[in-house]
Amino acid sequence: MSRFSSAFALKLEAMLEYRTARGYKEKSYIPALKKFDKFCLASFPDADELTSEIVHTWIDGEIYENCSIAAPATVIRQFGKYLAAVGENAYVLPERFTPKRSKFTPYIFTDGELAALFSEIDRLKPTKKEPFISEIAPVLFRLIYTCGLRPNEGRTIERANVNLDTGELFISNTKHSKERIVVMSDDMLSMCRTYDGARNIFGGNSIYFFPANNGETFTSTQAAGMFNKAWAKAVCSPGNPVPQSIRIYDLRHRFASMRLNLWLDEGCDLMVMLPYLRTYMGHNKLSETAYYIHLLPENLVKSSAVDWEAFNALLPEVNVCPN
Repeated sequence: MSRFSSAFALKLEAMLEYRTARGYKEKSYIPALKKFDKFCLASFPDADELTSEIVHTWIDGEIYENCSIAAPATVIRQFGKYLAAVGENAYVLPERFTPKRSKFTPYIFTDGELAALFSEIDRLKPTKKEPFISEIAPVLFRLIYTCGLRPNEGRTIERANVNLDTGELFISNTKHSKERIVVMSDDMLSMCRTYDGARNIFGGNSIYFFPANNGETFTSTQAAGMFNKAWAKAVCSPGNPVPQSIRIYDLRHRFASMRLNLWLDEGCDLMVMLPYLRTYMGHNKLSETAYYIHLLPENLVKSSAVDWEAFNALLPEVNVCPN
């Protein structure tokens, strides 16, 4: 039975089926699509072709009622793209109507900085509010780094999604709501197994692999506070009293650049290998993965390992943002 009632009902259901088959979550689309369906039923009851009039009339109403265009614009653009892809006449909302993310420059740690950072992470002291920081932080930040995770993917991962037999992580709390499986290295798996023994004692009934003292996840602010405290201790000195500003997300950037460097050392064609890295890191577009080539030292990438014509064609799409 369809969850929609307008003349677009079957098409909306088909689009949802297609998106979920690609790994996206229904809940990302359902609220906006139900509102769109209700709007069509009331204002365009006989229309079964997605026209510019329908799209813009709905968008204008959403802006008037909610002072927001982000969610409705993104969802209706995806619906139009789906209909066009299956051969129907459909208006596709231009990309300029969807929200733009701000760009930023990643910080790529040197080997020495990374070693000093993790050394200080290992020395973080427990507090009254979070007495188990010394057990959690070393594993949390290493997991983010060695698996190339987004910070929230490591911070909020549930214990049930960490397979300590196979080393697989089921990553469900993702950007673009696109789930994936990531495999830990043997060293990381061993560390997680040891940590889990302690976590079973202090974690209580929390569903999270890295529970805060209240049983919930650490907030992004709490995690950033731990990380920046360790970074300040790692790099501050009389000659360098103010450390370079960094983000936990920079661990993910370091992971990607390290992987690309290793492939270069092995003589691999980076354009062939990029799709593998894209899948592992959960990027929505190949251009997001190709962006990391741009961060590598010039003397490493000016070689036959990079098809520069193909690489440069990807760059206009690049829009890497932390989550």
